[in-house]
Amino acid sequence: MSEGKINIAVFVSGGGTNLQALIDKQKSGVISSGKIKLVISSREDAYAIKRAKKAGIPCEVVSKRECGSQQEFEKRILSLLKEYNIELIVLAGFMSILSENFTAKYPKRIVNVHPSLIPSFCGKGYFGLHVHEAALAYGVKVTGATVHYVNEIPDGGEIIMQKAVEVCDGDTPETLQKRVMVNAEWIILPQSVEKVSALLLKEKS
Repeated sequence: MSEGKINIAVFVSGGGTNLQALIDKQKSGVISSGKIKLVISSREDAYAIKRAKKAGIPCEVVSKRECGSQQEFEKRILSLLKEYNIELIVLAGFMSILSENFTAKYPKRIVNVHPSLIPSFCGKGYFGLHVHEAALAYGVKVTGATVHYVNEIPDGGEIIMQKAVEVCDGDTPETLQKRVMVNAEWIILPQSVEKVSALLLKEKS
């Protein structure tokens, strides 16, 4: 544990905009009960790695393809989590599903942000732009984002926070994705990470 804070690992696969939101909110004091100690990327070309390095956060790449199996992939991740004494995991655009064997080791210690108001447009196959395409195809007038605990069911864990975002006439999946990120994900993900970190700190004291 560092400076009386919960040690956090952020898992990424792409651009790392949610990681950046976490870094910024840690700097501004929104996240004060936890500290990002490690970033794990499933891809070596993820722009999120540059964001981590710029912020001075250690970053490790663990590729499932290179590991050869889900078991080896998770074993490598678990060894890094142990090495950095990680107490809370944040999935921020992490594109690899974690097995029940993995999630069971961190009950109520893994959080994920999903770009819809769960239970709408969630579960298997609903990720990235697919979520916003589905929302527009269905014709919903309100969408948003959800931060939830991660368990063995994709997007099936207990909800921590949600924020609604209006769908506008003429929206494309891309414009909707951007609005949901700016007006929901980047706000409630850091708030949820602080909320869960504070709870974990309280449990320890």
